[in-house]
Amino acid sequence: MFDMMNMLGKVKEVQAKIQAAKDNLGTISVTSEAGAGMVKVTINGKREVVKLEIDPELVKKEDKETLEDLSVAAINKALQAIEEKIKEELKRNTEGILPNIPGLDFGNFV
Repeated sequence: MFDMMNMLGKVKEVQAKIQAAKDNLGTISVTSEAGAGMVKVTINGKREVVKLEIDPELVKKEDKETLEDLSVAAINKALQAIEEKIKEELKRNTEGILPNIPGLDFGNFV
């Protein structure tokens, strides 16, 4: 027999776990680089750039276009990497509560 109250309890539990995982995303981060480490960017799980490092040699060259291109490349690499960490964090926090549904994308919960 279908137990509606039990199901609602599970839904609330899942919502609480997902919210806890979202709150935790500020504590995870990734650092990516471009141009053999000349530009490094760190992004947190909230998809915020928290640090940008530029090698002084790159600035001395006064090559604005290269600096811009490497910055964009490093940021994009970091954004891709943080997506995987976000999915892992959300999956870890909802383990045992949500069924293993193929194709379920935890990245959309954030």
